[in-house]
Amino acid sequence: MVTALRLTVVVESLTIAVLLLNLATAHVDWVASIVGPLHGTAYLAVIALVLSIPGSSRRARWLAVVPVAGGWLALRELG
Repeated sequence: MVTALRLTVVVESLTIAVLLLNLATAHVDWVASIVGPLHGTAYLAVIALVLSIPGSSRRARWLAVVPVAGGWLALRELG
């Protein structure tokens, strides 16, 4: 379960980086329309995965909800 969380956190981080880079440079609409929903799905998956890990602390569950860095913080809290 933690391996899936790690993968999802990486996907979330990469997609936000692509979205911000696209916004700062060319602002290509099709990039945002493809990567945006992927980022949103990864964000929700991080939250769902942290909530589904048995024995995850209350702190880890709250950290997972923090946008952009929450997944990394929750992973750190989970050890």
